[in-house]
Amino acid sequence: MKSFILKRAGASLITVFAVICLNFLIFRLAPGDPVKMMFTDPRVTAEQMQEVREKFGLDKPLGGQFISYVQRLAHGDLGISFWQKKPVTRVLAEKIPQTLILVITALGMAVILGVILGALAGWKTGTRLDTFIVSASLAMYSIPSFALGLILLLVFAYTLTIFPLSGMSTPASGLTGFGYLKDVAWHMVLPAFSIVMWYIGEFVVLTRSSMTDVLGQEYITSARAKGVKESGILWRHALRNALLPVVTMTGVNLGFAVAGVIEAETVFSWPGIGLLTYEAVMKRDYPLLQGIFLLFAVSVILANFVVDIIYGYIDPRIRVGE
Repeated sequence: MKSFILKRAGASLITVFAVICLNFLIFRLAPGDPVKMMFTDPRVTAEQMQEVREKFGLDKPLGGQFISYVQRLAHGDLGISFWQKKPVTRVLAEKIPQTLILVITALGMAVILGVILGALAGWKTGTRLDTFIVSASLAMYSIPSFALGLILLLVFAYTLTIFPLSGMSTPASGLTGFGYLKDVAWHMVLPAFSIVMWYIGEFVVLTRSSMTDVLGQEYITSARAKGVKESGILWRHALRNALLPVVTMTGVNLGFAVAGVIEAETVFSWPGIGLLTYEAVMKRDYPLLQGIFLLFAVSVILANFVVDIIYGYIDPRIRVGE
């Protein structure tokens, strides 16, 4: 098992280094001058812009910039944000909690609803209930999250005025304690719902497929022969054994969901990593974008690594490469 973990860790580190290289190059190949994006005042001279380029090391060739970037990264320094004039690590630390609140809430709801609906669909395979659940789930999965978000905003926030249009809390409300938590939860309903609707289809289809396979096993037939109630077979025997692929998908999706909230946070102006990414792209903020995408990549790689280790403990065949 130690050898298995070391191999997976080594592969993960190689992937992270490849991401660092691509992360550095991809934003510098994008059109636009980050220094010009900093200044909107036409009175700023070319000499002043050159001073800013030298300050941030943008006057060096790409090779020199890359070496400097890797050296700083080795010491945990992601650089200074061109746009916010603060360390990138501090900017990310301020936004990560807001994104985690949204992601964990939405993904948790998607897993619970997806597993329940997928289990029912698998249990009632071939019936109208099965057809309805799968069709509705796939229809919601096919709608882009930003389009669904705009529809939710138009209907429930603008037309019916049930939910707030944007933000994480009511500005200048002075709320504290439970009142503040309630206000945040009310603002989170629409963005969380848009994410839930996008992920739920995946969990429904996966759980249904796994349930269908499990229900064909001999121990299910044996349980029925012993007189076990159908509800007991469904929830105690079939579903518990069908959850392994769902656990894997949950771990992987948790890593991807951190990056996947960009659209939802931008549409609903949720002050997290997703909205920060959009704003950093508009400002051509290289250090901030590098830090954000490195965070995205590491979250996905880490999620895959953890899932691999869990699988290695559960199924010994994986440890020997079968």
